Amino acid sequence: MQFQAQSILSRQSRLNHALRQAGLHALALNPSPSLTYLTGLSFHLMERPIVAIFTIDNPILLVIPELEAQKTASLPFQAQVFCYGEEPALWSSVFQQAIDVIHLTGFVGIEPTRLRYLELKLIENAAPNTQLISAEETLAGLRMRKEVDEISAMAKAVQIAESALQQTLPIICPGMSERQLAAELTQNLLRAGSDAELPFAPIVSSGPNSANPHASPTDRPLSIGDMLVIDWGAYYDGYCSDLTRTFAIGSVDKEFDHIACLVKAANEAGRTAAAPGITAGSVDELTRSVIVDAGYGAFFTHRTGHGLGMEGHEAPYIRSGNPLELAPGMTFTIEPGIYLPERGGVRIEDDVVVTESGAESLSHLPRELKVIGS
Repeated sequence: MQFQAQSILSRQSRLNHALRQAGLHALALNPSPSLTYLTGLSFHLMERPIVAIFTIDNPILLVIPELEAQKTASLPFQAQVFCYGEEPALWSSVFQQAIDVIHLTGFVGIEPTRLRYLELKLIENAAPNTQLISAEETLAGLRMRKEVDEISAMAKAVQIAESALQQTLPIICPGMSERQLAAELTQNLLRAGSDAELPFAPIVSSGPNSANPHASPTDRPLSIGDMLVIDWGAYYDGYCSDLTRTFAIGSVDKEFDHIACLVKAANEAGRTAAAPGITAGSVDELTRSVIVDAGYGAFFTHRTGHGLGMEGHEAPYIRSGNPLELAPGMTFTIEPGIYLPERGGVRIEDDVVVTESGAESLSHLPRELKVIGS
């Protein structure tokens, strides 16, 4: 995403405040959405190390391979850039030169799910008087409340995803395999305008496979009476969508028709409950209670939702016991489901954004169980 200079400078200013609040002397990031969020720079993980180090009120330190140097030619912020060539034996000395410039000591925040052993050891060896600790909460606090442009990009990602599914539904028929359907949907996502890299490979699961929330498409052919769960999403300008709808192939089993109504009601309860000041845990509880009260609580086996933005899974997490109070600009999924082992499942997933007075769904496809492929 092409962030404007003003947004980047504002985010870096907020980072300085967050580092002080957390008692961190610095933040070290390798290629990740957080690095892009704070700099506008996009690097991919590869065999060459890349590190950005943020210290309070000082120029950002970048250690990058020479082939990436042009990306730093016209930055809207001050940076000290250290480049290295293709000789791995020189990496340590370049990292040492860079870190000596800022006299890095004390507590250095990292992303525990992102920083690799490669970069970790280069930092530790060059700065032995540092202690690397998790900055997960600090970064989540910066990124959770989306700006207007971010929400606009996510709304477009939803629109692309919904259009792609609508283009795919007419070709679904008995005998088509899950894998074939996933391939058609993927092509339609790209045709509809998704960035080339999708947030995740579409989940297409039918019959007993649909009882697995994270099933991978197989060569199983769709059959009359199957429940069909489709979980898919798009990227637009670096921001993602994540949706799920459930269909019946040819006919609907009476119990699954009932289950689909319960899941729809739970989804609506979650979307209605989400509002400023309400805890993420409360949204989970109010969503889950619809399914628990109907006797299917043991078959709702995952949290109600997860945050969305530059990543398909990020804070806030809509799970039981999470005390985080929702605030305007937070974006996440509401995706209750019921999964009967060896038989099938139903899930309905929408993307919502918290507003000043409640929550708005960015997704608008019908949530009723639809019979297709007859």
